[in-house]
Amino acid sequence: MSCKNLRSFTKTAWEELDYPISWAQLLASGETISASSWVVPAGLTELDTEQGLDSTAITLGGGTIGQSYTVANRITTSAGRKFERSIQVTICAV
Repeated sequence: MSCKNLRSFTKTAWEELDYPISWAQLLASGETISASSWVVPAGLTELDTEQGLDSTAITLGGGTIGQSYTVANRITTSAGRKFERSIQVTICAV
C-alpha cells in the first residue's frame, strides 16, 4: 500500500500509546480543524481521541503480535477542505 505521509510505529499488544498528527503545514492562515474521525481496523482498540486547532491524536491499544495495521485520520477544515493521513502500527513481541 502506498499512501502519502504514511508513518510507521511499533508497539506491544499490551501498550496503550498516543499517535499524534500535525496538520499545520496543510492549513491556510486562520484555517482550523472543524471535524476529525478515525478509521481503526479490527484488532486494534481505539481508547481515546483528541482534536486541536491544527492537530489530532489517537490512543490505541491491543493488536496481534506480527500484524501491521493501517489507521486513517480524516479531517474537515473550517474552510470545508478535507484531508486524510494514515499511520501504520506494527505489533511486536516484548
